[in-house]
Amino acid sequence: MRLTTYSDYALRCLIYLATQEDKEKLMNIQDIADVYDISKNHLTKIVHQLATLGYIESVRGRNGGIRLAKTPESINIGKVVRQTEADFSIVDCFTPITAKGVVALPTSGKSPEEKLSIKKQMELCKISPVCKLKHVFYEATQSFLSVLDRYTLADMTANKTELNELLQS
Repeated sequence: MRLTTYSDYALRCLIYLATQEDKEKLMNIQDIADVYDISKNHLTKIVHQLATLGYIESVRGRNGGIRLAKTPESINIGKVVRQTEADFSIVDCFTPITAKGVVALPTSGKSPEEKLSIKKQMELCKISPVCKLKHVFYEATQSFLSVLDRYTLADMTANKTELNELLQS
């Protein structure tokens, strides 16, 4: 599995905020962008979503900034990834409609939506409607997310001293 840079940056932002000694102090988005050498504009979009999702508190104005809105122990990594990833399609034919199993052929007796889904799948790959590989990919994705679900932001920042040394260098 490969996460998008969007999810990567979201997790990095949360890690940065969780490593701060003063949990009430507002941090500057530009400072976080500089530490990670990432675009401030891109990070601003991510911060907006993290605030909307309730992970961070955003304060506007001259002395504004961001800080965690929840404790690191209450922020589940799997949940954050699910909320920041656009989709988990490993291959083109992997869709929510077909991921859990095989779409049966023929199309007689199928709803118009099912017929359209089968047609679209066949345009991507001839064997897609009966391919069992996408079920394997679905299971792999669920296993991946299951592992992420076992960890919190607190687990990711248990080594605060080392993280802070690297973040401040």
